[in-house]
Amino acid sequence: MKLHTPSTDGRHTITAYDADHVAVDGQRLTQSFLLTPQRLVENWPPPTLDALTAADIEAIAAFNCPIVLLGTGQRQRFPSPALLRPLFELRIGVEVMDTFAACRTYNILMAEGRDVLAALILDGN
Repeated sequence: MKLHTPSTDGRHTITAYDADHVAVDGQRLTQSFLLTPQRLVENWPPPTLDALTAADIEAIAAFNCPIVLLGTGQRQRFPSPALLRPLFELRIGVEVMDTFAACRTYNILMAEGRDVLAALILDGN
């Protein structure tokens, strides 16, 4: 699906997605990644939600964004609350949704000028 957004003034935007990739600023990504309006971190390690580790959560926490959208792949699935505890302790809001919903939500929040991080798992399932 191609996404259309208003002018983004140089902020990273999700421009398309389908079952095997997400495009950021037209660049096709096929592995999980972290995205803020100012920064793209390619090849974030977890290939699936089941592979998500404390180190992966620490990478999210290091951004110190007040809003995290966790895209869990083709289906919405919830990680254990214990795994997300470091984010909760930092008072970081975490919204868990399927990756495509996270893509759409990211673009809306980014266009509003919000400080948001999308942690997107591309599981290909």
